[in-house]
Amino acid sequence: MSDLFAPHVPKDVEARRPLADRLRPKSLAEVTGQEHLTGEDGVLARMIASGSLGSMIFWGPPGTGKTTVARLLSGEAGLAFEQISAIFSGVADLKKVFEAARMRRMEGRQTLLFVDEIHRFNRAQQDSFLPVMEDGTVILVGATTENPSFELNAALLSRARVLTFKSHDEASIETLLKRAEAAEGRPLPLDENARASLIRMADGDGRASLTLAEEVWRAARPGEVFDTEGLARIVQRRAPVYDKGQDGHYNLISALHKSVRGSDPDAALYYLCRMFDAGEDPLFIGRRLVRMAVEDIGLADPQALVVCNAAKDAYDYLGSPEGELALAQACVYLATAPKSNGVYTAFKSAMRAAKEHGSLLPPKHILNAPTKLMKAEGYNEGYRYDHDEPDAFSGQDYFPEKMGRKTFYDPPERGFEREIRKRLDWWAKLRRERNS
Repeated sequence: MSDLFAPHVPKDVEARRPLADRLRPKSLAEVTGQEHLTGEDGVLARMIASGSLGSMIFWGPPGTGKTTVARLLSGEAGLAFEQISAIFSGVADLKKVFEAARMRRMEGRQTLLFVDEIHRFNRAQQDSFLPVMEDGTVILVGATTENPSFELNAALLSRARVLTFKSHDEASIETLLKRAEAAEGRPLPLDENARASLIRMADGDGRASLTLAEEVWRAARPGEVFDTEGLARIVQRRAPVYDKGQDGHYNLISALHKSVRGSDPDAALYYLCRMFDAGEDPLFIGRRLVRMAVEDIGLADPQALVVCNAAKDAYDYLGSPEGELALAQACVYLATAPKSNGVYTAFKSAMRAAKEHGSLLPPKHILNAPTKLMKAEGYNEGYRYDHDEPDAFSGQDYFPEKMGRKTFYDPPERGFEREIRKRLDWWAKLRRERNS
């Protein structure tokens, strides 16, 4: 549509649009914080220069420009742009979008289909993209805040390149604030410390930083300049002690994990409380405690996993701050429990063996024989039902014949695993006697 027929937008209406929307970049070169993708030597810039785009998954935190970059890509590549959200769309919506894209393709124009929150589509819905990706009907650009390896189908991932969007660092947020000040024609009414605090409050989210800036401008009286306390009072948000997307987040969870592993409940509690104080998601902490229970305590104390899951449920029930005490209790329980990585190391060893010997069939005597042909082939022949054997133990070999017996799990003489070792030693003795 030419400018002659473009709808006129009154200046007061334009000014009422959110600042983040008004400051959307007009080209990839204007995008800040993602130079590894949009810079002169970035992946996307090279794709545009080559004249060939492929399907992609944009993975990154909120407010990092995934939607904006997708829209700019379509414009710079001369593609039709379609946008849907997996939260609000179903199969019928996808069919309409695909049909519209097919019609455009018949007219010689390709479609870039941007799917926000693509991980929220179920497996069958994700599979529906495969035919239109393969025949070139659409170039799919999916956006997700979740790890694509866990949330997206392998078939979809094999046809799309995953590009990682980074949280904005302080320099990038500062660039956005300067653009906002230029657009508004006035500086932010903040002193130096308050400005730094606002940048931390944004927590790597560019959109959030501009929203905060708008709140400050709305609240400030003529000539007023806010300090850090005034800023916190105005926006009703405290600055995080660390950026959850950067090193501080990973440093503290690492310190917590190693304190638990090192059986130091006092240090573990200290780091746990630092994370609570920084505004960390308590359910993230709960998930990490569950991981510690299975990695570092394991069967030395089988109750550790039960306690951690109960603490997570208690937090769900009580909420914050009351539920935080349940997570603290689980943390102390883990730190004071006997330690074992026996199952953890056994699992890794067994996984390596599974990959190395994944084509071997189990021995026929432990396979069911539901048909006459399978019985004739020797399936289930010679199988001994352990409950009918002395001590409920037959001592049969269950590994593939070409592989031979392997030992993965070697429980230490600590905690409950001391009892497990006694059982394994007893069964090993019986196995030797009955197979001699």
